Amino acid sequence: MNLVVWIAAGLLAAVALTGGISKTFVPKEKLAAVHGGGWTENAGAGFVKTLGVLELLAAAGLILPAALGIAPVLVPVTAACWVVLMIGAMITHGRRGESGLVMLNLVYLALAAFIAWARFGPESFTG
Repeated sequence: MNLVVWIAAGLLAAVALTGGISKTFVPKEKLAAVHGGGWTENAGAGFVKTLGVLELLAAAGLILPAALGIAPVLVPVTAACWVVLMIGAMITHGRRGESGLVMLNLVYLALAAFIAWARFGPESFTG
């Protein structure tokens, strides 16, 4: 099961890295023009960039602590924080009537919840 959790963490980290790079480095006007980016029209540029930085930190937090053996408890903590982030994303997309994106965020939420459960519990790095 450890391998499955690593794969899940890698997939989620790739999602976080992709989203983080786009929100941090792509102007919000360009983000607003792409599918799923319409929410940025009503958000400040600083808020969008802050979310991007948080996603970049999440990408690192899902992999590096365990890979480097430095504070591996940060992996499930990061996954739990991702759950909270996805709840916000689901609310945002739900208010905009973007049910497909709500479902995608639900998949990411489930993946993060699985990682948090596994790393806090049966596949903990301390056990």
